[in-house]
Amino acid sequence: MSGSIGFIGIGNMGRPMAANLVRGGHAVIVYDVAPERARGFADEHQARAVSSLAELGRGAGTVITMLPTGRDVRAALLEMEGGALAKSLKAGSIVIDMSSSDPVGTRELGKELAARGVRLVDAPVSGGVVRAKDGSLAIMIGGDAETIEAVKPILGHMGKRLFEVGGLGNGHAMKCLNNFIAATQFAAAAEAMRVGKEFGLDPNVMFDVINASTGRSFASENLMKQEVISERFGTGFTVGLLAKDVKIAADLAEQIGVEAPIGRLTRDLFREASDTLGADQDHSSAVLAWNKRGKKRG
Repeated sequence: MSGSIGFIGIGNMGRPMAANLVRGGHAVIVYDVAPERARGFADEHQARAVSSLAELGRGAGTVITMLPTGRDVRAALLEMEGGALAKSLKAGSIVIDMSSSDPVGTRELGKELAARGVRLVDAPVSGGVVRAKDGSLAIMIGGDAETIEAVKPILGHMGKRLFEVGGLGNGHAMKCLNNFIAATQFAAAAEAMRVGKEFGLDPNVMFDVINASTGRSFASENLMKQEVISERFGTGFTVGLLAKDVKIAADLAEQIGVEAPIGRLTRDLFREASDTLGADQDHSSAVLAWNKRGKKRG
């Protein structure tokens, strides 16, 4: 690898992740579809903002994408500006997709980039904005061993736990399955709270008991009191993005022929919440959509 690191996507997660690369001593070039975000980041962090993907590709030996969907990643690399980014990358360059993308699509993208002499690694993250800021993300890495070894020093500035999970696409598979489990835990906790409250239980007491018992989960310990019962709804992760991640997991099961009824149910629950509330609402507010359902009659 040589040259600067190009970072595409200066959003809630991308901004602190790119900042940690600067603090790690890397020269960073940033691009965002909202140019003011890139310029603001560059002014604050002594980075370089560019207005075209072609310019980023010419200056970067490694490119990181942190975008909403795999379709956005594909567009940035192969479609926007006539595919200028992929065309401008030198042979031997590495793209690290840290977005939550479709694993099958990642493998297809890897083949297309390889034909141009560009290597792809998928390295999605878990930990949210808080851990993005302090550089303690968990990162799930898929790709060939040589390329993974080459990018580990870069990833180490953004994450404390780097998991090598197999070939290309496996990182994205691991991420969507992790988020499927997290979403299912949250949906179950929200439903238990609704049933318990209707019967006469105090939700705060419920989660004191659950968190001391076998029902505890990330949702029960970190979301129910802090975000739902308090009505703060401020995790910083949108219901639309979680609905997308759960759909990726459910779709993956279908693509490889695995029967996954819980995945389908969880996908439908979060799609309903996203459609009802709006995709930009906090994912913890999904309970508001589910609570609109009337009581079962008969």
